[in-house]
Amino acid sequence: MGRAPKEPIEVGDEVTVTLGAMVHGGHCLAHPRGHTAFVRHGLPGEGVVIRITEVRSKLVRADVVEVLEASPHRVVPPCSWAHAGGCGGCDFQHVSIAHQRELKGTIAHESLARHGDIDAGALTAQPLAHDDGLHWRTRMRFSVDGGGTAGMLGARSHGVLPVDRCLLASASIDALAIPDDEWRGAQSIEATEDSHGRASIWVDRVLVSGPRKARQQVHHRSWEIDGTAFWQVHPRAAEAIVDHVLAAGAPQPGERWLDLYSGAGLITAFLGEAVGVTGAITAVESHRTAVRDGRRALADLPQVSFVGADVEAWALPDGVDGVVLDPPRRGAGAAVMTAIAQAGPRVIVYVACDPVAFARDAATLGAHGYALDALAVLDAFPMTHHMECIARFVPGSQAAAGQVQRLEANRLP
Repeated sequence: MGRAPKEPIEVGDEVTVTLGAMVHGGHCLAHPRGHTAFVRHGLPGEGVVIRITEVRSKLVRADVVEVLEASPHRVVPPCSWAHAGGCGGCDFQHVSIAHQRELKGTIAHESLARHGDIDAGALTAQPLAHDDGLHWRTRMRFSVDGGGTAGMLGARSHGVLPVDRCLLASASIDALAIPDDEWRGAQSIEATEDSHGRASIWVDRVLVSGPRKARQQVHHRSWEIDGTAFWQVHPRAAEAIVDHVLAAGAPQPGERWLDLYSGAGLITAFLGEAVGVTGAITAVESHRTAVRDGRRALADLPQVSFVGADVEAWALPDGVDGVVLDPPRRGAGAAVMTAIAQAGPRVIVYVACDPVAFARDAATLGAHGYALDALAVLDAFPMTHHMECIARFVPGSQAAAGQVQRLEANRLP
């Protein structure tokens, strides 16, 4: 039976619906009056009242404003701003932490199936710490309203909400009490914390408090990078990603590897140690400051070389043993994935922060004879819909028939 024909619907309308599946972006699907709706603050199977917040030709957006039949996984959000019309930063505060991880695994599975035609089996996101999902953000951006009050943006809004305390902020950033001060004339405030607990404040990207350089430590190695430069936000994410990449790729002494979108060389460093002085690692990164910081941090590894270039414009060499890539949220794209496959590595390790873009890139590898062999989903962004995926691809003839292994590393004590 087909879907009911569309009836008129407008912003502000309230409709009773039963919510369907959770999809990428932290929304549940619903079909109020025949329209496809993406609904925040709900859970699959719940009976709810939703309020329409946006109407487009092909979809509408809505918030849950009343729960009539609650999911057993629903909890009271720890933050009073996590509600319809509230802060846009958290998608899952109304969901138990264990079920958040189940949902992320399901979203990763469905993304691969729909956009990559890959059956990855049942997935659950792995926690990075024994915690409640709060107080992990080591980088925070506050927006400032016309009166000088720093706060958070509402969902899909440029309006600044006077959020007095973000429960995701790390203890060091929370102690800065940025919302308590007046920031008249500023547009944004950024607070950062490094691996040693040193916090800094940047007003419109100008340092006003704390050290300019961040000291980041992962296992036995350290980096000194610009305070506002990219680094993993969860304090245990960098370590977990490195451990999973090494477990997936198993780099061997004497091998040649590429690290694409390398940043300051987080993964490069440990690949370099693994292949030794008889091997070679080429790290490719477009941001000049990251290349500079990486060269300084990895000066003790002569087998490592950095290339300052856009991956999309760089000609990949043939004859490499392994490739690691950690592209931006949009993914690497068909041209880059094709070039990687044509380089013929024995293994490709993909670090992904967007499951849909990852699935599309995985489909390109599949078209060139590489199969997804192992996969981990990491809950690197608790209380939000975001996740990290680490995947291993091998030539199709080497992949276990129809099996995707669960890649595990960095087990919690």
